[in-house]
Amino acid sequence: MPRRGQVKHIATPPDSKFKNVIVQSFINRIMERGKKTVAERLVYGAFDIMAEKTKKNPIEVFESALRNAGPSIEVKPRRVGGATLQVPVEVSTTRRTALAMRWIIQFARARGGKTFKDKLAGELLDAAANQGSSIKKKEEVHKMAESNRAFAHYRF
Repeated sequence: MPRRGQVKHIATPPDSKFKNVIVQSFINRIMERGKKTVAERLVYGAFDIMAEKTKKNPIEVFESALRNAGPSIEVKPRRVGGATLQVPVEVSTTRRTALAMRWIIQFARARGGKTFKDKLAGELLDAAANQGSSIKKKEEVHKMAESNRAFAHYRF
């Protein structure tokens, strides 16, 4: 079967408040049903809560949360002689940030009670402090890769 072509990535413009491309990408991931202003209000509200609690620049906290929550290695299935092996592979920087964002949003939505702003701020603060559900997920992925290190020579 022939391989498919490369994906054409569209450059994301920076967000209006912080002029940061990663923040805009995060807003786009939070957005539901095309309601970008609602998503912006939620993210900026969460950033205000984070700034209030930490007395630090919320962008620095956000970026450290993404750094901490992103996995450096993951497993990919590979068929070898009728068996499907979980082969550990390094994660590219774009995929790493994408996974970190996805996990932070997923676990923020799963948190109990409160408004989404509070949940998101809490999850970002937890990730920045190297704790919380998104960090636990990253450690699970790392543990899976570590236990399948024997198949590392089946590189992609």
